[in-house]
Amino acid sequence: MAKEYNWHRVAEADDLLAAESVITVQDVNGKKICVTRYQDQLYAFAHKCPHAGAHMNDGYIDATGNVVCPLHRYKFALRNGYNTSGEGFYLKTYPIETRPDGIFIGMEKGWFNW
Repeated sequence: MAKEYNWHRVAEADDLLAAESVITVQDVNGKKICVTRYQDQLYAFAHKCPHAGAHMNDGYIDATGNVVCPLHRYKFALRNGYNTSGEGFYLKTYPIETRPDGIFIGMEKGWFNW
């Protein structure tokens, strides 16, 4: 079964969201979501680290495309949230699309957010 999303517009153009390897925070339907650009592609991921709750926007993007938590330096792949430093955690990621009428982030439809 394919996932279904509610799409939320977060910017008029992708250049307004984030410069290369800069992490910004967007309010998406009342939820804070981080957005960054890496190799000219936009990525959206959870605002808090799944390990200890540190704010991921205080971290950085490393040379291999991982977001690095500012607290314990755990690394997560931007493309899928995989914990590349091996601690076994998973960082929630969100689909992000560039459309003619703006930039949209998808929030998965569920019981409480239809």
